[in-house]
Amino acid sequence: MSTRLYPLFQSGNPQLRVFLPNFWMKLVKPTIDNNPKNKVQFEVSMGMSQFDVKNYLEKIYNVPVVHVRTYIQQGKFKRVPGKGYIVKEEDFKVAFVTMPKDVKFEFPNIFPADKVDQEIENEKKNMDTLKEGFLAHKKRNQLRPDVPGWFL
Repeated sequence: MSTRLYPLFQSGNPQLRVFLPNFWMKLVKPTIDNNPKNKVQFEVSMGMSQFDVKNYLEKIYNVPVVHVRTYIQQGKFKRVPGKGYIVKEEDFKVAFVTMPKDVKFEFPNIFPADKVDQEIENEKKNMDTLKEGFLAHKKRNQLRPDVPGWFL
């Protein structure tokens, strides 16, 4: 399952080896809105098979998996601006995982609305204080148009 090269066993303590998997999975928000609640989309490493995806989710995250379907998405071709030549992005593998009907998955809301509203209010307050400071500076230097602002 892993293609990493590990150091050979040597007698003596301690054995300083850490075994890490080569596989990774990235949760992707589906582009279609009418996706069933028990179906989840992942981008996975190219070396993973359907069996590997199922085992990864069941053994590590204890997620019940009914079915896994994978396909390889081709990378897009793009023209480099100013150079003229064409570059192809890397291909990636997409896995659709179907869970049992009683399990419902909702994509997590990373940016809740109440926090965004608070941040907007804070930005407005900061902007108001900056405007007041600028207007005070402008009023103070009204009769000296030829003197730079940094010269006091």
